[in-house]
Amino acid sequence: MIRSALCRVALTVLPLTMFAAPANAQLFWNPPDLSTPPVTGAEPDLKLGLPGATPEELRAGLVWNLRAALNVAALQCEFEPTLLTRTNYNAMIAHHDSELASALETLNGYFQRTVGKGKAGQAASDQYGTRIYSTYSTVQAQRGFCQIAGSIGRDAIFANRGHLYEVAQKRMGELKKSLILSGEQYFGTPGYSFRASLPPLDDKCWKVNKKKGDLLLSSCKARWEAEAQAAKPTG
Repeated sequence: MIRSALCRVALTVLPLTMFAAPANAQLFWNPPDLSTPPVTGAEPDLKLGLPGATPEELRAGLVWNLRAALNVAALQCEFEPTLLTRTNYNAMIAHHDSELASALETLNGYFQRTVGKGKAGQAASDQYGTRIYSTYSTVQAQRGFCQIAGSIGRDAIFANRGHLYEVAQKRMGELKKSLILSGEQYFGTPGYSFRASLPPLDDKCWKVNKKKGDLLLSSCKARWEAEAQAAKPTG
């Protein structure tokens, strides 16, 4: 009796486990592949905004951009609590405080060197810190950004002290790529690929009819239907 009961339980659970989503797919059944090779900070696509920077300054820029991006994610991604973007960000700040302070000091030195000593350099540094925040704020690509930021946050808190820059070098390219809209790879993105199709609204396409209301002329209707069919997503 016990054996048959266990068999019934197994048969009940099997269909659920067969179709379970991967453990890391909080927002996607099959997430887009946003992986990139490691970066140095000199890549034009990263747009760090540090012309003439030394390798050390570029490394500091990567670390500071990573911090800014994860800070944005901590505020923007709490719609999915299992990503832990806020708690991981706070843990990263506590764990890598020395390296982050050093990165900020290096960046301040860069602006003092390239813009000018004193207030001019400090103002440029402050403006840079403010500007990079806006580059990581996204609406359409929010799901992809949050998914990647959650993963990077986990990498950051488990990185050894003094080695946060390695996380930045390894994954900043991926994080930047996540800011471009890319959706579900298995089922597609019906919400994003939907296109509303409106009939032509110019007067020549309509015939006034007091009993039935305005009527769309057949020639315009045919054109509208053809355009609507052509606009349908193919994927």
